[in-house]
Amino acid sequence: MRLALFTNKEKHELHLVQQAQAGDERALHDLLDLHTPFIKKTASFICKRKIDKHDEEYSIAYEAFYEAVQNYDASASAKLTTFAHLIIKRRLIDHIRKEARTATMVNGEAADIELAHRAVEVHSEKELTKLRQYEILQFQMALDPYELNFEELTKVAPKHEDSRRGMIEVASIIAGIPEFVEHLEIKKTLPLKQIEELVDVSRKTLERHRKYIIALVILMTGDYPLINQIIKGGMR
Repeated sequence: MRLALFTNKEKHELHLVQQAQAGDERALHDLLDLHTPFIKKTASFICKRKIDKHDEEYSIAYEAFYEAVQNYDASASAKLTTFAHLIIKRRLIDHIRKEARTATMVNGEAADIELAHRAVEVHSEKELTKLRQYEILQFQMALDPYELNFEELTKVAPKHEDSRRGMIEVASIIAGIPEFVEHLEIKKTLPLKQIEELVDVSRKTLERHRKYIIALVILMTGDYPLINQIIKGGMR
């Protein structure tokens, strides 16, 4: 079966990353400019307040994204935004810890530093949980026009691991072909005849797992880095 693990958008992004890593300043600028909304959103989730370009936390998140670009490895399966989210989270947590440590020392409460550290960790995990919940909510909203929901997907998901992996591969191929994605978005159905010509899966099997494949394509073509990380991890 032919695989297409990246959508056209991701392929373009990966190309920019490779250029930036090779020293292309223009490619780096394009990446940073393209992901400015993502950087703000991620920093806001982690800091639990709105972050804009005037905040120190934004500068830290911006530099963390630059660091992520320089160290990103596409062979690790995770999307750039997933990897960048982890780097931004780490750098902002370090910043919060430093601020907490400074405030504690100024107040003569050095014994409470470790407590402050634990509070930051709990805070960070809560924010990551909120981010997951937000993604799940957005994903459910994206499924609604197709009359799909999580309960139904649980029922129609392939029971065997090999079948699940096969359908993930099929969905990945579909997600990498703009014409197929456009067909799905407009007609709310899959162009099964054309898909059948590209994969080693029977028409009958494609029809049986149609709803599951549609959900995967929506997931792969949307902005759901945390959920996608789980899906791609299942393909290793």
